[in-house]
Amino acid sequence: MAGDKAVLLISCLDQRGIIARVSNHLYRLDCNIITSDQHTDDEDGHFFWRISFESQRLPVPEIRAELERSMDSLLPGLGLKWRLYDAARRDRMVLMVSRLPHCMSDLLSRRHVGELDADIVAVISNHPDLGPLVTPFNVPFTVIPVEKGAKAKAEETLLGELRALNADTVVLARYMQVLSGDFLRKWGKPIVNIHHSFLPAFAGARPYKQAHDRGVKLIGATAHYVTEELDAGPIIAQATTEVTHRDTVADLARKGKDIEVAVLAKAVRAHLQKRVLVHGNRTIVFD
Repeated sequence: MAGDKAVLLISCLDQRGIIARVSNHLYRLDCNIITSDQHTDDEDGHFFWRISFESQRLPVPEIRAELERSMDSLLPGLGLKWRLYDAARRDRMVLMVSRLPHCMSDLLSRRHVGELDADIVAVISNHPDLGPLVTPFNVPFTVIPVEKGAKAKAEETLLGELRALNADTVVLARYMQVLSGDFLRKWGKPIVNIHHSFLPAFAGARPYKQAHDRGVKLIGATAHYVTEELDAGPIIAQATTEVTHRDTVADLARKGKDIEVAVLAKAVRAHLQKRVLVHGNRTIVFD
């Protein structure tokens, strides 16, 4: 009979025997490893591992409790970080958007046809414009205006809304407001953002205008985790497309939208499937 499935993410200093010790421990707990992906960073000697397994005896909460008792002694002195995810539990995801609908609409559509391992529990915007596009998906649409001089109040309202929704992940699907460091510290959970340039080039406002002024021959899009430093968080996914001297700023924006949609969907899918490990300001993203 099929058992509970889970994903275990591990990062620590590399050492001989890590795979053997953890694999044998899971075997003793009657767990069957389904997939195993690992990577060692030769620069700083860190080891990263994603294990998907099926527990044939214990439910996931009991596996987690056992790992909490045993992991530190199993891999001592290696700066171990680990997290166990129940594969049956779907993330509660909130989309945030301003006035451009393309990324929001794509994620809503993907969720509608079952492509995302998450429940989109709300769309939150600082403008009312996109409400009619959300209605057919039966997802609540909430407007939290960000008035001039009242950003802190708006962020308090936003924080309360996210907590009330019991959200796990926030996706900024072209939400054109900068979240403060105070908000990020209070929220303390992952936020995925799509930025319409190939970071670290052209961070900040109006990147297509910046790219046009610089005469670039490639434009791109970048999905990354949000940190206090603007557009500088760990990168999850990127892509580019060619442009020419004939392209106007409007042409760049039009071409860029196609990339933004694909890159954000790829990053969100990797995040939801627990295929991303953050290491400093970098990520290891397993296929």
